[in-house]
Amino acid sequence: MKKKLSEMDYNEQGTVTGIEKDLRKRVAGMGIRVGKELRMVTKQPIKGPVDVVVDEAETSLGLDMAGKIVVEVTK
Repeated sequence: MKKKLSEMDYNEQGTVTGIEKDLRKRVAGMGIRVGKELRMVTKQPIKGPVDVVVDEAETSLGLDMAGKIVVEVTK
């Protein structure tokens, strides 16, 4: 099932399948690219950031950025 990264639940895992073009270079430095596996660690309430683990490294993204990334959820 495909979801926006901002919609994923705690501990859900998946593979990045799409990133809006204007955001690709910004998140590539965080290790987030199409084809990468990631896991949702935390999501702060009220438009707070989301924390994800990619390649064993934890990183934070703003909720607006996370809404521009599509993930095929596997677990």
